[in-house]
Amino acid sequence: MRVVVAEDSVLFREGLVRLLQEKGHDVVAAVADAQALKDAVGEHLPELAIIDVRMPPTMESDGADAAAALRDDYPELGLLLLSQHIELRPVLSLVGTPGFGYLLKDRVLDLADFVAAVERVARGGSALDPEVVRSLVRSTSASALDALSERELDVLRLVAEGHTNTAIAEKLFLSGRTVESHMRSVFSKLGLDDDGSTHRRVLAVVTYLESR
Repeated sequence: MRVVVAEDSVLFREGLVRLLQEKGHDVVAAVADAQALKDAVGEHLPELAIIDVRMPPTMESDGADAAAALRDDYPELGLLLLSQHIELRPVLSLVGTPGFGYLLKDRVLDLADFVAAVERVARGGSALDPEVVRSLVRSTSASALDALSERELDVLRLVAEGHTNTAIAEKLFLSGRTVESHMRSVFSKLGLDDDGSTHRRVLAVVTYLESR
């Protein structure tokens, strides 16, 4: 698997590169800022980018902002974001999309789980840190899943794995409209109103993940 690593801490970046190489992955570029990340992805077309949320030049959400831009330009690219502390605002638009992960940097110390998350995201799945899930799900309750039908749970499970509605329709042999209908029912049963500000798909996913 071809990987780009974007991390401004030299020691942490080199540690990630070494770990990935030891697991047989090809780190095609290791960079320290958001613009270099975009350039490296454009040049090497990797399958996965591992990105620090806070990077130069501003040391704010440059990494997350670059990830969002890369999602638009390279929709098949897996994105695994890392941060020292939970920062939800910069990543909300990406949570629940195919091939996305968000982990706290402490999770890298659990090598087996981290490598599994890397490979899952590269395949189009998801990987959310338990602390991220808890932060996202505070406004809803996992017990609400009891109200969902078996088919609605099937659909929500595939959403949590990062599949689009089109992919879900193909996997479950349903029409796209039927999948959309199931998702509307899921939102309704979970009490996720479409008020223009709530990320309903995100909250539905994290409700499911917290129940596992």
